[in-house]
Amino acid sequence: MKRRQFLSECGLVGSAVLSPVLLQAMESPACRPELGRELICDVAVIGGGLGGCAAALAACRNGATVVLTEPTDWLGGQVSQQAVPPDEHAWIESFGRTASYARFRDQVREYYRRNYPLTEQARAKPNLNPGNGSVSRLCHEPAVAVAVLQELLAAEISRGRLRVLLNTEPAHCDTEGDRVCAVSCRNRDWDSPRLLQAAYFVDASEEGDLLKLSGTEYVLGAESRRVTHEEHAPDEAQPGNIQALTWCFVVDHLAGEDHTIDKPTMYEFWKNHEPALTPPWSGKLLDLAYSSPRDLQRRELAFLPSPAVGQPAKTSALNLWLYRRLIDRDNFQPGVYASDLTVVNWPQNDYMLGNITDVSAEERSRHLEQARQLSLSVLYWLQTEAPRPDGGQGWKGLRLRPDIVGTRDGLAKYPYIRESRRIKAEFTVTEQDLTTSARQAAPDANHAGRHLLARQFPDSVGIGYYHLDLHPSTGGNNYIDTASVPFQIPLGALIPQRMENLIPGCKNIGTTHLSNGCYRLHPVEWSIGEAAGSLCAQALQTRTTPRAIRNTPRQLAEFQKLLQGQGVELDWSALGTIT
Repeated sequence: MKRRQFLSECGLVGSAVLSPVLLQAMESPACRPELGRELICDVAVIGGGLGGCAAALAACRNGATVVLTEPTDWLGGQVSQQAVPPDEHAWIESFGRTASYARFRDQVREYYRRNYPLTEQARAKPNLNPGNGSVSRLCHEPAVAVAVLQELLAAEISRGRLRVLLNTEPAHCDTEGDRVCAVSCRNRDWDSPRLLQAAYFVDASEEGDLLKLSGTEYVLGAESRRVTHEEHAPDEAQPGNIQALTWCFVVDHLAGEDHTIDKPTMYEFWKNHEPALTPPWSGKLLDLAYSSPRDLQRRELAFLPSPAVGQPAKTSALNLWLYRRLIDRDNFQPGVYASDLTVVNWPQNDYMLGNITDVSAEERSRHLEQARQLSLSVLYWLQTEAPRPDGGQGWKGLRLRPDIVGTRDGLAKYPYIRESRRIKAEFTVTEQDLTTSARQAAPDANHAGRHLLARQFPDSVGIGYYHLDLHPSTGGNNYIDTASVPFQIPLGALIPQRMENLIPGCKNIGTTHLSNGCYRLHPVEWSIGEAAGSLCAQALQTRTTPRAIRNTPRQLAEFQKLLQGQGVELDWSALGTIT
């Protein structure tokens, strides 16, 4: 009774009723932290990226109390703190996403309609794309994503079901057998760490931090071919072979002005650097050319800021200025923007010289600083030495925009992390489950209308689509970019082989180094998080376990019915309606 009385007095969830599973778990001797320094909830979500936010929303929607932690002061992960506009599939406006992700996208557009002086033509577009970037149908500013996520979470915060802790990261795990009992968290405003107790923990961190802290079995880097039987896997496992990270930044261009930054410390190194990759890179990294992902041949690129309002720069090559453009000034009333805004997340600032995961603190710090130096060197090169069509060099009017990314130095709050630790799962998705060539040759090949599909999973908890896309890696691999087909998210990939109450919530599910290339993008991460949060809440509601839900046909059917009732598509049948 003392503990129950303390819960009602702790101010976290008010009069919310905590689950019997949580109350039982809290009585374990390993789960008795000092009173006054613990936070209590049904589901603790570690990491406030898209997967973490989706997990928190889903868990709250299904009756659980939630604490959501985030190491920076911005929610949103890759779409905000990492400044990466959504990478999505061709049908995202109509299907192939959850109802909650569709709502997020709709509210981004509505945020611009409510708060920005759009032109009447732009305002009238149902599928408004603020940036008109070529990479996505919804390129927008990072801070808008933050604002929309806060809107989506606001009701759950107000009703006492959700508490969001920014600037908070996990430091230590208390475990007992196959369960996580508590996570010790640090916050820059706390004088000492606090313990976060929950019945279930969702690891939605960028690098799978909770997997390591809890001793959950995981894989990092590339598995061997003899284990996965994948065509592109190496002969031997390569734990240190991880996709490049990228430190993004945003610029505009003010013609006739000089906004050249100070010469970066490592500029001469990066200016002359030629990546040592197999197959070979196309030449120097700082160049308007790269190895084309599909055939690894040299391809010319262009960088041409729009010369005037309503006059887009013309080039037959891919114009990097337009590629990840966040703001197209032609969408806004005259004079609102002096220039377009664009994100620099290109081959030129992919950092391949080392990993930041499972290395010493010193090595991690060194690689992060070198990645920052690379991005600053890309900017300085663009300002001073990049070739212009008129024969000159450099675009001095390029201006770094720290206000857009919310930092002092102008680089994003966090590097763009493409690859994480991944759980050793009850089921692991492999390359051959996904690629077009493998599925064409498979005896169980299946279709939706004229569309070939990935291997079908009876325990599907969501769907997604993206080509199998791996950027150059720290192990010396050039691009691995292979055609793939629409796929499902199997529940077995969310169930660790051993741990009972830790569920992955983003790109740390049971995929391989290769299949992760399909599952790491924005809408898929959201769908994984939504499934994870719903799964934890369902286990609490039915007094069972995630493992039992997956492996008991009746419970699995009930869970899948719940997901479908809340707008989660479990298969690609909608593709069959396309002629």
